Amino acid sequence: MRVYQSDQYTLPLPENHRFPMQKYRILKEELVKQQILTVDQIFEAPLIEIEDLYLAHDKQYVDHIINGTLDAKEQRKIGFPWSPIMPLRSRASVGGFMAACRYALENGFAGNLSGGTHHAHRAHGGGFCVFNDFAVAAYVLKQKHKITQLAIVDLDVHQGDGNASMLQGSQGIFIFSMHGEKNYPFKKINSDLDIALPNQCQDDEYLTKLSDALPKVIATRPQIILFQAGVDPLFSDKLGHLALSFEGLKQRDQLVLGLCKEYGIPVAIAMGGGYAEPIDDSIKAHLNTYIVAKELYSK
Repeated sequence: MRVYQSDQYTLPLPENHRFPMQKYRILKEELVKQQILTVDQIFEAPLIEIEDLYLAHDKQYVDHIINGTLDAKEQRKIGFPWSPIMPLRSRASVGGFMAACRYALENGFAGNLSGGTHHAHRAHGGGFCVFNDFAVAAYVLKQKHKITQLAIVDLDVHQGDGNASMLQGSQGIFIFSMHGEKNYPFKKINSDLDIALPNQCQDDEYLTKLSDALPKVIATRPQIILFQAGVDPLFSDKLGHLALSFEGLKQRDQLVLGLCKEYGIPVAIAMGGGYAEPIDDSIKAHLNTYIVAKELYSK
C-alpha cells in the first residue's frame, strides 16, 4: 500500500472558516498512530505539472489561479481566499492523486490523503474545489498512459457536477455518482449513471442501491477506477443530510474495493468530503476506508 500526502494540503484559512482544514493533518497522524499505515507507506505528493492542468482546464483559468488574478466573484465561488499557498496546495492535491493513479496501475491500489475535487469545472472552481483532480487524471491517463477505458466511482454525498461537465460523453470514461438528491450542487449535471438519494437515507437502502449499481461499472471493463471516497454521507455530517453509520460506510468501501480486487482492476482513492461534528467522526470514517484497503491489499 502507498498513499500520498503533503503538509501543503493544510491551507491557512481565516478564523471561523467552515472548512475543516485540520482533518488532513489529523488523518495522517492517526493512520500512523493506529498502525494502519507505516511512515514508509506515506509519500510526498508531487506538484502536478501546469501543462497537465491545461489538458483539462481552461488555460486562462489556470493562469489566473497560479498568479492570483482571478476575479473576486469567481474566487468567492471556490470558497477559499487566494494566497501564494493556495495554488501550491491545489497543485499538490492533484499531483498526489495523479501519483496514486500511476502507482495503482502498477501495484493495484494507492490513495491520496486529499482531493476528490469534483466541483471544479473547466473554467471555474466551486465548492472548495480549485482544480479537478479526477478530470486531470483522466486526461493524463488517456493521453500519456495508453488507458482507453476508465471509470469514476463518486460516492461523496455531493454530486460530481464538475466531473460530469468536464468528462461526460468522453470516449472511454464512465462516470457513476451516488449522492444526496437535495444537496449541493442544486443544479446537477448528468453523469453516465446517477443515483439520487433522499434525505436521511440509511445503510440498507444505500448499500442495496450501491450493490445494484457497481456491476454496471464493472461491465464497462475499466483499466482503472478512480474512487471518490467522501465520508460526508455519515449521520453526523453537517453538510450531508444522509444517515449512514460508520459500519455502513465501511461496508460501502468493502463493496467498491472488494470488487476492484476481485476483478483485478487497479483503484486510486481520493479523500473527498467530510464535515462531521465533531470532526473526529469524519476522521474515524476516513480511517475505516484505509482499514478496509489494508485488509484487502496487504495480503
